Amino acid sequence: MKVAGLQHDICWEDAEATFAHLAPMIGAAAGAGARLVVLSEMFPTGFSMEADRVAEPEGGPATTFLLGQAAAHGVWVCGSVAVRPGAAGDPGAKPANRFLLAGPDGSLATYDKIHPFSYAGEHEHYAAGRRRVTLDVEGIRVTPFVCYDLRFADEFWAVAAETDCYVVVANWPAARRAHWQALLAARAIENQAYVVGVNRVGEGGGVSYAGDSRIVDPAGEVLTAAAGVETIVLADVDPGVVAETRSRYPFLADRRS
Repeated sequence: MKVAGLQHDICWEDAEATFAHLAPMIGAAAGAGARLVVLSEMFPTGFSMEADRVAEPEGGPATTFLLGQAAAHGVWVCGSVAVRPGAAGDPGAKPANRFLLAGPDGSLATYDKIHPFSYAGEHEHYAAGRRRVTLDVEGIRVTPFVCYDLRFADEFWAVAAETDCYVVVANWPAARRAHWQALLAARAIENQAYVVGVNRVGEGGGVSYAGDSRIVDPAGEVLTAAAGVETIVLADVDPGVVAETRSRYPFLADRRS
């Protein structure tokens, strides 16, 4: 299956403008043969701590956008969005930094970021997720994580056996770009799985982003990588390669919980 990572800029706290900007890129990725198209973390607005302003209700505009793009192009489209809890929940509850995966059949799967980025005060504005999720995308077992989650190897280890491909969406600052690159490769190597890391470019909220999006194979080889401009990274993800790698080098069997 071809996977495309859209390394894109974001119109700061302006979802409608960002939707208009992203739609042609999604179309281009689908036209290039991608079956799964990955956007960045908080792709409509940027990594804003103004949760009251940028968070949308469940089923809001970003969800509608993802579902519409998935249906229009017949592909899977994903990225994370600030989402307020449903009407049945606690009215005082914080929004979630929620990964959404929209399917071409109208399906929608979600994962809430487990580790809010406390260094930037995210935990003060967004609630922490409570569970890991693994999703089936056309026979590929995909486990999503969001940005800061990448620093917590135990989360990746816990689902390695049932994962072919980790998808990590991010707004990872340029100041720590070396960490981003090293950790993506480490997660691929130690779990013998593909890692698709998609980071934004540009500036937002006074922070610069360098991109460095990449797709890493189960042996840690970088299949495709981007520099600091808007672009699409595209590579094949094959569960057979995951199975063969783990069979040839059965390292996961020696892992202790």
